[in-house]
Amino acid sequence: MEEEKSVQFSSGPIHHAEENGHGWQKVTYAKKQRKNKTTADSFGVASNGSSAVPEKNNVFKNLEKNAEARRRTLEAQRAAAAIYDEDDVPVRSKKRWGGEDEDEDDEGNDADGNLKENVSDEAKKKEKPKKVKKPKVTVAEAAAKIDAADLAAFLSNVLVSYEGQQEIQLMRFADYFGRAFSAVSASQFPWLKLFRESTVEKIADVPVSYISETVYKTSVDWINHCSYDALGSFVLWSLDGILADLTTQQLGSKVSKKGGQPTSSKSQVAIFLVLAMVLRRKPDVVINLLPSLRENKYQGQDKLPVIAWMVVQASRGDLAVGLYLWAHHILPMLRGKLGSNPQSRDLVLQVVERILSAPKAHGILVNSAVRKGERLISPASLDTLLHVTFPASSARVKATERFESIYPTLKEVALAGAPGSKAMKQVSQQIQAIAVKSAEEGIPELAEEAISIFVWCLTQNPDCYRQWVSCSWYFAFHQVVHL
Repeated sequence: MEEEKSVQFSSGPIHHAEENGHGWQKVTYAKKQRKNKTTADSFGVASNGSSAVPEKNNVFKNLEKNAEARRRTLEAQRAAAAIYDEDDVPVRSKKRWGGEDEDEDDEGNDADGNLKENVSDEAKKKEKPKKVKKPKVTVAEAAAKIDAADLAAFLSNVLVSYEGQQEIQLMRFADYFGRAFSAVSASQFPWLKLFRESTVEKIADVPVSYISETVYKTSVDWINHCSYDALGSFVLWSLDGILADLTTQQLGSKVSKKGGQPTSSKSQVAIFLVLAMVLRRKPDVVINLLPSLRENKYQGQDKLPVIAWMVVQASRGDLAVGLYLWAHHILPMLRGKLGSNPQSRDLVLQVVERILSAPKAHGILVNSAVRKGERLISPASLDTLLHVTFPASSARVKATERFESIYPTLKEVALAGAPGSKAMKQVSQQIQAIAVKSAEEGIPELAEEAISIFVWCLTQNPDCYRQWVSCSWYFAFHQVVHL
């Protein structure tokens, strides 16, 4: 309200030129008037003294709206929480509003929610069902499910789909058996243990013996159309895969001995089966691969059982090829480090003993002594055979007697051929040089056998007499002949 002060003067009347105040005059203070005006404006008081309704600030409007929304949200949460079971976790708003009471409620809800979640997780872990173990499938069970008609249809389709690509065709052929034996675990086909602990006779038909005759015939008939080059590449690929698995198992064995987790190994049934069928149907493929098989990665005591198994498979297809591979690849190993290993000698002997024990083996091998211009037992192989059969008395071992029993047959094959032929004249000169060298080593048994071979050379080639005269042991031999 506006303040006014009036002052009355006792002197004579005051006359104003413009208005008549009857002697009274209104006096105001300018400073206080300005102050009151400012206050009135802030509260919406008009300059004419009338008052207006003050307007609300926008900040307060937003606060009121947020408070109302917050109140509705809390009521909705309480209503929803009332219908939940004790095990259910209430859905909490992601928005957090100011206020101490609300913070305490949120913290309580968080604690309850986390507790229930932890209990739920622990319950799930405890109630997790045990993994059902798959039934073990044996090699025989998997082989029994292979249908020959389905295999034939598959191979026919492969020939059409991959025409002119024989290496891919062979891979697809292997894939078919890979799927057929995919359920067979490595424990059901422990080939490494089997090869190490079993005789050659026992592993000779592994794993071919598991499949039916119709499946085998369908397979080998299809293999017959493949070229030697494609089959050679496939044989090396298969062998590399087997030796890679061998390395894996050896590393796993070392790790397990140290207390670690052994490396798992996949079943190799399919690759052994397909490789065996290829070697039986086209055994000559291995002869072409001999230069590659002499590489270091295919040498060694640990790899010998696999190589021996391959030679046995080839001999099932052709006895002559089997003996050729034994004489040119396995027997020479005895001249190296493997010759001092009893297990190696035994394995080498088992392979040739199986070949020689086959029905009609003697006649087949003697008649096939020269095959495609090459001798089954070369002069170099005969030299090795002489030294393992007739060692010095101090170097005799258990294997010596076994070599002595098979030597006559192998010697007959080594010396077989058409008498007087150009080929026999050439080989007789090579054998004569070996006989002379062996006779001069000073081992009585070896010298005696070398002299008998030397006499044979004289009957095959008259040119051998020149070598006879120049020999230092001529007089000793001359005395033996006369005696």
